Amino acid sequence: MSIADLFNYMSYVFGLFLSLTLIVLLLVWLERKVLARIQMRMGPMRVGFHGALQPIADAIKLISKEDILPAWTDKLVYWFAPIVVFVPAFLLWVTIPFGKNMVIRSLDLGLFFIVAISVLSVLGLIMAGWGSANKYAVLGGLRAAGQLISYEIPLIMAILTIAILHQSLNLVEIVDKQSQIPNIFIQPLGLVLFFIAGLAELGRTPFDIHHAESEVVGGPFVEYSGAHWSVFFLAEYINTFTISILTVLLFLGGWHWPNIPFSGNLQTVLSVFVVLIKTILVVIVIFWIRATYPRLRIDQLMSFGWKMLIPMAFINVTITACIVYYDELPLWILPILSIILLVLGAVIIQRKFSKNITSTIEVISSKSLLKEKSEVNIN
Repeated sequence: MSIADLFNYMSYVFGLFLSLTLIVLLLVWLERKVLARIQMRMGPMRVGFHGALQPIADAIKLISKEDILPAWTDKLVYWFAPIVVFVPAFLLWVTIPFGKNMVIRSLDLGLFFIVAISVLSVLGLIMAGWGSANKYAVLGGLRAAGQLISYEIPLIMAILTIAILHQSLNLVEIVDKQSQIPNIFIQPLGLVLFFIAGLAELGRTPFDIHHAESEVVGGPFVEYSGAHWSVFFLAEYINTFTISILTVLLFLGGWHWPNIPFSGNLQTVLSVFVVLIKTILVVIVIFWIRATYPRLRIDQLMSFGWKMLIPMAFINVTITACIVYYDELPLWILPILSIILLVLGAVIIQRKFSKNITSTIEVISSKSLLKEKSEVNIN
C-alpha cells in the first residue's frame, strides 16, 4: 500500500466520522423537536434558530464536563468499554451505501459483514457493567446481553430472508433488484421483524430495559460521565441511523422508488437525497414510538422475543426458502402468507394483553374485597 492509498483511506475515515457526527447532532435536535411536538411543547428554542445549535452546546458541555472515575473500578475495562461499543457502530458504514455509487467499499458479503460486526457491541456493554464494579451496572450489563443476544436472532433471520429472496449479500445488488417492486410488498413480515428487533438492538423505548433512562439507575452506564458517557450516546444514535437506513435499503427500495430519470453526478446526488429522506422518515417513526409506548418489563421483553418474534422469523425463513426453491410457486404467495402471520401474531398479542388486564383487575378486586372484610371485622 502506497502513501497515497493510505492518505485516501484516512480521508475516507475522517469524512465518514465527520458525516456521522453531524448526522448524530441532527438526530438529537430532531428527536427533541418530534417529542416536543407530540407532547405539545416547543422543544429547544434558545440556542440558535429554533434550537438548532442546542446539540452543539450539549456536545461542548459533555466534552468539558468533569469525568469522574470511581476508585474501585477496573480501569482498563472501564476505559476500553466505550471504544468497544463505538468501533463496531462505526465500522458498519464501510459497506453501507448512502446512495447510488456512494459507498466506501461495496462488499459481496456486505450483509454478512454487518451481522458479524454488529454483535460485537454486546461485549462493550458487558465490559461497561463489569468494569464499573457496581452491582446495578453489572445487572444492567447482563440484562443488555440477554436482550441483545435474544433479539439478534430475529434480526439476522429477517436479513437472511432478503438474502434468500435476492440470492445476494451485496447491499447495492439488493437495492438494484428492488427497482420494480420494493421488498416491503414481498416481505411485510420481514420488515416488521427487522424493525422491532432493530429497536430492541438499539435499546430504545419500549426496549430500553438495560438503560432505564427514566429511572434512578442508568444501567451499565451508571458510573460513566462526561466524554466517556458521550461515546455511548454517540454510538446509540449512529446505530439508530444505521437501523433506519438498513430498513430503507433492505425493504423500502433504497434510492429507487421513485425512480430517478437523470444520469451521472446528478443521479448520484438525487439518490443520496432520496435515501436520506426515507431514512429520516423511519427515524421519525422510531422517535414516535418512544413517545407513545411505555417500557416493557424484562419478562415481557424476553417472552415477546422468544415466544413471538423468533418462531415467526423461522417460519418466515422457511416459507421464503420453499417459494424460492420451487420455481413453480408464484411469488405473490409470500406477501399473502406474511400478512396472515402478522394478523395471527397481532391476535395472539391482543388476547394475551386482554388476559393480563383481566387477571390484574381480578387481583386488585380481590385485594380490595379482603381489605373491606378486614375493616368490617375490626369494627
